[in-house]
Amino acid sequence: MTSVTLHLRNEDETVTLGAALAGVMKAPCVLYLSGDLGAGKTTLSRGLIQGLGHKGAVKSPTYALVEPYEFNDMVVYHFDLYRLLDPEELEFMGIRDYFTDNSIGLIEWPDRGFGLIPEADVAILMKYDGMERIITLEAKTEKGYSMLSCINNEKK
Repeated sequence: MTSVTLHLRNEDETVTLGAALAGVMKAPCVLYLSGDLGAGKTTLSRGLIQGLGHKGAVKSPTYALVEPYEFNDMVVYHFDLYRLLDPEELEFMGIRDYFTDNSIGLIEWPDRGFGLIPEADVAILMKYDGMERIITLEAKTEKGYSMLSCINNEKK
């Protein structure tokens, strides 16, 4: 199985999916989060980050470009590249330094950093269908395939 498509009825189910992803991922890992404005990318990220144990708020890093969340054995870097004017800006901020053996990268709007960000383990496409969200998770690596297999088994 290289992809899974889910229909989520509300924000709570999106947060729950994020927590489920947190339960099956280990650093190093990169997730791409794509979809229109308001599709739930930050909501999914919040569920994942809180699923890893973060107790505070999870805000969109739209203006800062990146928001770090430190845990005992890893760091999650939540990127939002929506306002990125030129991918070269990522070079100036030292983008490569964020992706280490103990980091997880959540990258919203990954197409805006094309060529300068690492390949995704899992690419997630989020879109609306009426009041529901349709979420497609696609494995891009063996690690991603393993994660999706675990998620799919939890949903059964």
